[in-house]
Amino acid sequence: MEMLQDPDNLMRYPEVRSVINTSPEGADDDEKPDVVVATSSAPPPPSQQQHEEEEDPREHLNLVFIGHVDAGKSTLAGNVLYLTGRVDKRTIEKFEREAKERNRDSWFLAFIMDTNEEERAKGKTVEVGRATFSTATRRYTILDAPGHKDYVPRMIAGAAQADVGILVVSARRGEFETGFERGGQTREHAMLAKTLGVRYLIVAVNKMDTVGWSTERFDECVTKLKPFLKKCGYTIKKEVRFLALSALNGKNVETGLLACLDSLPISAASPESPLRLPVLARYYDRGVVATGKVETGRVSKGDTVVVMPTNLRAKIDAVFVDDARPVRSAKPGDNVTLRLSLTTIQDLRKGYVLCAQPPKPVTSFTAQIALVDLLEHRPVFTAGYNCILHAHTLDTECTVARLLRVNKSERRCFAKRGDLVIARLAVPQSICIEPFDDVHQLGRLTLRDEGKSIAIGKVLSLDENDDDDDVDPISSSDRIRKREKTLTTTTSSSAT
Repeated sequence: MEMLQDPDNLMRYPEVRSVINTSPEGADDDEKPDVVVATSSAPPPPSQQQHEEEEDPREHLNLVFIGHVDAGKSTLAGNVLYLTGRVDKRTIEKFEREAKERNRDSWFLAFIMDTNEEERAKGKTVEVGRATFSTATRRYTILDAPGHKDYVPRMIAGAAQADVGILVVSARRGEFETGFERGGQTREHAMLAKTLGVRYLIVAVNKMDTVGWSTERFDECVTKLKPFLKKCGYTIKKEVRFLALSALNGKNVETGLLACLDSLPISAASPESPLRLPVLARYYDRGVVATGKVETGRVSKGDTVVVMPTNLRAKIDAVFVDDARPVRSAKPGDNVTLRLSLTTIQDLRKGYVLCAQPPKPVTSFTAQIALVDLLEHRPVFTAGYNCILHAHTLDTECTVARLLRVNKSERRCFAKRGDLVIARLAVPQSICIEPFDDVHQLGRLTLRDEGKSIAIGKVLSLDENDDDDDVDPISSSDRIRKREKTLTTTTSSSAT
């Protein structure tokens, strides 16, 4: 009866463990998993009965592979896993056979990261693939972001967790130009990466074998990219590296890319800062489970955290890192899975922030915004403009409540593409963000409209009182039209 009431206790018995761990007769060895790769939906954490390990002293970095569709991001990520021993030869041979059956011989390395049938059939990444590898000096988590423009929100969710971006561009004639021209994802991904806090960018000029490793072609790609990346805010000499490689045959991947990653002078945030952990996903597995990246501070088993903006308190029952490995605590930069003592899954949502010393939730704030693009049929940015706000793992509707300054003018009531704006933004429900000067990771923002990134910026201040002299974001346009109508009526009456 004791066993039936608590099935997990069965694992105490050696006979049961022996039966479970023994493969059935006739089982095909090819069906056994040889690589630990997870998609954006994290797997359920293991039993809490596992031994909790001490914190790994090696520094942890998150790498996001970004770039235009078909540039070779998944193939490069797959080859990195193969070269670092995360995938064995037998698994590669299995993927080669599967790719050959689909008449897509060159896709076999991409199958390591593209795990579902839709991705393998179309050859396009849909979800943000995840995998881990390590070197002697550092631990890494790979985030393989989709390259198609329809999946930019998912790319944003992946890049928001990254420390280093690997911008993959194709050296093949026509492919580089398609990705880099206006509307191509090479441009948008690079711009978003800087806005989302990616500190270093490695530009991997891929498919160099298709152009005979031409130095002229490599220099041409680099020459076109440098001015644009500088415009995005990167310091070329300190924050950007350019590499020529071939993801398919692995040339210059190990000696070039991996060596470059280990040499980047990146320092993690202070673990003594207050805890800030934006929630990326949540699900229910014998309790509420949350995943996310520790941006600042430290999270430990037994800690009590505050869920913002709801101000609920929860105890951390377990902490897992990497491949669901239980640990006692996690430091800044670690991707973690937490088991929380919340009542229902509705108590937690994507975009909520777990805090030790909670900040004030707000419904309006002041931000500095650079308008990088606007829609052709909405070329004017003014009070009442509605769009989607992206900040850390949060995305929500947003309205421009007031333009405080356009470039250096405080009197202009509208802005156009290329202008630098200080504006007051309003959201329908309370959110948890912070001024950029206080917490960089929670102070960056992106504005998107109809699937297009229109502005990037940072939070300057949080409004102390949302009801003081703010313009109502919903009625601001109506007020402008009403004022214009009143002026027109007054002028007509005077003329009469």
